[in-house]
Amino acid sequence: MISGPTHRSQLHFKVSWISLALLLPFSLFFSAAQLLKRNPQPLAHFTDIAKKAGLTDSVVFGGVDTKKYILETTGTGVAILDYDNDGWPDIFIVNGRNLEAPLRGKAPTNHLYHNNHDGTFKDVTEIAGLAHSGWGQGVCVGDYDNDGWEDVYVTYYGKNVLYHNNGDGTFTDISEKAGVAGSGKAWGNGCAFVDYDRDGHLDLMVADYVDFDLSTTPAPGDRSTCIWKGAPVMCGPQGLPAAKNILYHNNGDGTFEDVSAKSHIDKADGHYSLSVSTLDYDDDGWPDIFVACDSTASILYHNNRDGTFTDVAITAGAAFNEDGRAQAGMGSTVADYNGDGKLDIFKTNFSDDTATLYRNNGNGTFDDVTYPAGLGLNTKYLGWGAMFLDFDNDGWPDLLLVNGHVYPEVDSQHLGSAFQEPRILYHNNGNGTFTDISADAGPGITAVNSSRGLAIGDLWNDGRLSAVISNMNGPPSLLVNEVRTPNHWIAFLLMGTSFDSSSRKLRTNRDGIGARITMKAGSRIFVDEVRSGSSYDSNNDVRVHFGLGSVTKLDSVEIRWPSGLTEKFEGLAADKIHKLKEASGIPVPDAPKKN
Repeated sequence: MISGPTHRSQLHFKVSWISLALLLPFSLFFSAAQLLKRNPQPLAHFTDIAKKAGLTDSVVFGGVDTKKYILETTGTGVAILDYDNDGWPDIFIVNGRNLEAPLRGKAPTNHLYHNNHDGTFKDVTEIAGLAHSGWGQGVCVGDYDNDGWEDVYVTYYGKNVLYHNNGDGTFTDISEKAGVAGSGKAWGNGCAFVDYDRDGHLDLMVADYVDFDLSTTPAPGDRSTCIWKGAPVMCGPQGLPAAKNILYHNNGDGTFEDVSAKSHIDKADGHYSLSVSTLDYDDDGWPDIFVACDSTASILYHNNRDGTFTDVAITAGAAFNEDGRAQAGMGSTVADYNGDGKLDIFKTNFSDDTATLYRNNGNGTFDDVTYPAGLGLNTKYLGWGAMFLDFDNDGWPDLLLVNGHVYPEVDSQHLGSAFQEPRILYHNNGNGTFTDISADAGPGITAVNSSRGLAIGDLWNDGRLSAVISNMNGPPSLLVNEVRTPNHWIAFLLMGTSFDSSSRKLRTNRDGIGARITMKAGSRIFVDEVRSGSSYDSNNDVRVHFGLGSVTKLDSVEIRWPSGLTEKFEGLAADKIHKLKEASGIPVPDAPKKN
């Protein structure tokens, strides 16, 4: 993890930015005052119902009072998925381990919680065959074999695991047979299923963090990179060798091929890669990949449409912050935050730095608008999971960040931070700015933890988005917003079904991952995509959710499928989850065709 920003005397600021920074606290104050005037009650009141809901097993991850190695710091991700196709999202939580032998011979395992439809969950890990133990990291979900059942991929320090969903409530580890287990020497972190070549079969992107060897890694304080603010701390990632990312191509027969070299994914070397978010940032119909990297520049893999990628992060303006400085990126999330029809990127970073909001300019480039958006005020916390979510369904994506330091020593050595930190909730003001409402957003936000993974989903099928959070060396959190609003919403579950009549091959993956939804309602245009992965090493509810505010009638909904088919769906009611099948709508004849 990077130790903090460089001296600002080395950087050049525009006068307009300085003026904006001075005026911003006042503008945000008036934005908050206007919000309170319109909404006398709090906009949000999140409570943690994890214990009541049955999510009680702790996430074990390294030492509690001290962490000797960087391996003990990264924590785990979570996934929201409907593994049994009953229409109710379930929860999967990745677990880790510690350096000592497990107590009484029982090692910690991952956990799958089945949604009981009544606000509670049942631990079905053993029955489902998912009781695997190891240094777990990230998780992503996708139906890789198009059989209609969600499969699960878990990354590890060591061999990764692909679980095939058998469709009867159980899973089978097919990692070795499928060719995605890896060598056992890599440190897998974030992952995402993505059909990068649009052949109808989900491929798999894996971000690898550090080329780490426990036996040769120096001890805290042994090197200059093992000291933080004068205190000896665990070493890395600076000073340790970086690892290369992996792209697996789905062969369509249950196996995958490592195409990292062939696709040029491995050319972006020298990065400490963590989270993965997919997005078609240039709207050309082909999925691109953003990777948040620790202590090094971020990666933006542009899809060249020929099976190869090029890292364009520097030229696109998504590699560094406005100062031209590499940050310690952890988590990332994607949404059209300002309603201009373009997908933007948000990234969390280390403490003593800001998070970063990259606004999509629509010409293949991004601008760092962190400060003008009102997101530059929180520099104390170390951010991990982050998600855009419209928690009040007013039509504008808000932001939830979960935090936690990597050095337990910040408490004992009084280094100006805390190991356990609160969450941050930003409300989207609908004018390109955000207001921090954390202090009044309920105990689920203000409670302190050392959090890592974060996933968002409509766990109750009623339009309320909830958050599942992985907390280091503690039970997970399940945050529910108790404030009800009169605002409306709509959600979409997509299903790819089209076939090539000549080859009889599926052209859009069953999950519709990569499909773009464009919705017109009132005076607004809403845009989002179906994606796997994102946040920090986590996977969200695959159903795409939009808040609608006071709007009850949709003007139009268009889906651009990965197959190249664009079609319109009419007569869709608000306040419902709609299942939309490919080739069941009205074709849009003048839509761009598959290249």
